[in-house]
Amino acid sequence: MNKIILNCARLLPLCLFASFFSYSGEMTPQSTPRSVTHAMGVTEVPQRAMRVITLFQGATDSAVALGIHPIGVVDAWAEKPTYRYLREPLKEAVHVGLETQPNLETIAALHPDLIIGSTFRHEKIYAQLSQIAPTVFTDNVSDFQQTLALTAQATGRESEGKKRLEQWQHRVTRIRAELQKSVPDWPITASIINVRSDHLRLYLQESFPGMVLSAIGFQLPKIKNAAGWGIKLKSKEALPAINADVFFIIPHADNAAVKQNFESWRHHPLWRILNAPKNNAVYTVERTSWLLSGGILGANQILDQIANRYHLQSAVR
Repeated sequence: MNKIILNCARLLPLCLFASFFSYSGEMTPQSTPRSVTHAMGVTEVPQRAMRVITLFQGATDSAVALGIHPIGVVDAWAEKPTYRYLREPLKEAVHVGLETQPNLETIAALHPDLIIGSTFRHEKIYAQLSQIAPTVFTDNVSDFQQTLALTAQATGRESEGKKRLEQWQHRVTRIRAELQKSVPDWPITASIINVRSDHLRLYLQESFPGMVLSAIGFQLPKIKNAAGWGIKLKSKEALPAINADVFFIIPHADNAAVKQNFESWRHHPLWRILNAPKNNAVYTVERTSWLLSGGILGANQILDQIANRYHLQSAVR
């Protein structure tokens, strides 16, 4: 008898842990489940999710764009803990850790009815997240239109998502037309250059800012054997690879190391013979919207900056 009691005592913490990290799968009649197909398969989700946790920046941006106030979000990459443009709608949200390492206990304690993540960041913990609540994943963190569409579908806000995407497409069409009229020799080539403390990164068409610029007609460099997002440049002999009519420069931080590194690159003889420096078309842009936001709201902020840069008054919101 004593052995039985002892074994039960040992098992009790495990039972409590399992119950804490699992949900019954039962839903109320008002939330009859729907099937959503996503990067990890098919998941049953509520008709209209209300307690949503987002585990990457683009999903958080997309949720806010749809009128959702997530109950849990991951920390911002900069402007911590929350990007300035999202602080008001996220003022009540609980932070659940880093995008690369969300805290499962904190997530479970919030009792979400939906979790949105990405295979790019969270594939290894998908099973654990799915024990907490219905979980859907995108297959990347760059395709903001895919992220918005999945977020809208999974939360039961398809009509809001459709409206947002239609507004986006209308604005893209208008800006493309304005650029074609106002920029000589359109379409022009563009390089999106992220300056780090010890190297440069060239973002290509499959990156978040690359998708935005490509949508409005800019032509980005084509690099053989490059990763989807882009390439790292550590040698100044590689500078010809970034040649374009215009450079959009994204400093990775406002510190001496980044500034000193950029100075060393832009004073190199090869930099000076590239088209953008020769034509005085090297523009510094804001890091959060261009590189870190990852969603439809951030994408529209990029369009705002392009409209202002090229004096497209009819395209400014």
